[in-house]
Amino acid sequence: MTILSHRLQFVRPSETKAMTARAAALRSSGVNVIVLSQGEPDFPTPAAICEAGVRAIGEGRTRYTAVAGAAQLREAICAKLNRDYGLDYGIDQITVGCGAKQVIFNALYASLDASDEVIVPTPCWVSYPDMVALAGGTAVLAPSGPENGFKLRPESLAAAITKRTKWLILNSPSNPTGAVYTADELAALAEVLRHHPQVHILSDDIYEKLVYDIAFASILSVAPDLFERVLIVNGVSKANAMTGWRVGYAAGPTQIIKAMNTIQGQTSSHTSSISQYAAIEALGGDQRHVSDFAAEFQKRRDLVVGLLGRAPGLSCPVPDGAFYAFPSCAGLIGKRTSQGKPITSDVDFTDYLLDQFGVATVPGSAFLAPSFLRISYASSQIELDLACKRIIYACEALT
Repeated sequence: MTILSHRLQFVRPSETKAMTARAAALRSSGVNVIVLSQGEPDFPTPAAICEAGVRAIGEGRTRYTAVAGAAQLREAICAKLNRDYGLDYGIDQITVGCGAKQVIFNALYASLDASDEVIVPTPCWVSYPDMVALAGGTAVLAPSGPENGFKLRPESLAAAITKRTKWLILNSPSNPTGAVYTADELAALAEVLRHHPQVHILSDDIYEKLVYDIAFASILSVAPDLFERVLIVNGVSKANAMTGWRVGYAAGPTQIIKAMNTIQGQTSSHTSSISQYAAIEALGGDQRHVSDFAAEFQKRRDLVVGLLGRAPGLSCPVPDGAFYAFPSCAGLIGKRTSQGKPITSDVDFTDYLLDQFGVATVPGSAFLAPSFLRISYASSQIELDLACKRIIYACEALT
């Protein structure tokens, strides 16, 4: 008899974490590996943010905070949302957790029953369907392919909605594709949602500050009438190079925020008090580093997309946001390595890149998009240049 829960059989380990762990093991054995599998900026956390954390320690802010987060941080989040999007929230409509991932999990766990469905546009971040399963719900996958810019179309949304639909998850800019919804595209989705008042929207905005050649749009900017049905999820990890500080937050209707706080009160209690006080500086202090990071990521994007365009068999669209390239490797399926091993899938190709050329990427299958691969360009331009040249050579070596 197993001690494990029945629902765990439907949950996969994170492919991004698994690939990064494999790369780390190879590195520790002396293999030269370039890791492009992790969604983590390589910049140091800005000095002013670090100093705020140190100052918090010196001031003795090392005790429990409120389950929902320190009041000062929630006030800073309210100010940020008003400053950026003209949205008015009170601190009781804000909750802070151990990264955006935990915040999303809390929302799903607090709201889903066994018969409830969550629409997840695919390709999608690896954790969405599995968190839905852990919370006892059913993920309804809504494919959004490259012909639509990897963005959900209104007719596809309408077709996916049933009486059991409770959430639609929208992630813009997208992990893994870098796709960004325009204001007009969000307005078209909102028009469908108005006909289905039982459907709530979880808007994962974690990459909002990392957009290129296009403006970020919030669904509430184009559909303020949906205010009571939208949960905004964000954090400080990506735009502020604070992945390890583990601070995410949500803004939304008081009912769901209170329920999320109940879940958190029985699990993690709250995220690190020191991290929270550092996050106040990240959200309310000098923001120049954010635009500096975005400008550097855009240079890296252009470098990676340009080089991948020289790789035979790969086809790489230009992403509008985040820090991921998502090329198709369909042109390589059916080819063979120099040892005669066939490339039958994106998994085979990413294994080939890692094992023979020392480049760690993530197969598109992990994001429910077979025949693609995700390449993070959150590494230095020197590493990216070398990694892409290895990828070009790997493609050329296939017969």
